[in-house]
Amino acid sequence: MPTDRDLRIIEAQLGRPVRAVSTVAHRCPCGAPDVVETAPQLSDGEPFPTLFYLTCPRACSAIGTLEADGVMKAMQDRLTTDADLADRYRAAHEDYLARRNAIAEVEQIAGISAGGMPDRVKCLHVLAAHALAVGPGVNPLGDEVLEQLSPWWQRRSCADTFGQEVAL
Repeated sequence: MPTDRDLRIIEAQLGRPVRAVSTVAHRCPCGAPDVVETAPQLSDGEPFPTLFYLTCPRACSAIGTLEADGVMKAMQDRLTTDADLADRYRAAHEDYLARRNAIAEVEQIAGISAGGMPDRVKCLHVLAAHALAVGPGVNPLGDEVLEQLSPWWQRRSCADTFGQEVAL
């Protein structure tokens, strides 16, 4: 369960109230949450397929740059030509579903993971969040995104970003 401090930091990162956060799935080396695990169904009953949600604004910005640079298309192209990569990406999809279903099974999103898995590359943010939350070796494309980003957290202190009320 996230602490009140975690929730304040996450709200500052997102610029909005948090929804359905069940735990902090990964922390930046500075200690701030950078990935949260969300419930597969929001409190109003809306299905929410994104189990792992990237909250760090610097990581999100860096990933946006990768997306604008065509990284998603290059990854998508490789999925069609590299059978081993496609198999490992499908296994990442299965891992994502198993982890989400362990929390709750929601009929409306059954079989649907996130980020385009298992056949497309649709959102590098989700793939990176999955890789951060579960560690290396599970989501091959998420691991690649993180390799291209690192070290996003060293540009400046997170305390500078989130201010004194949530200072780390």
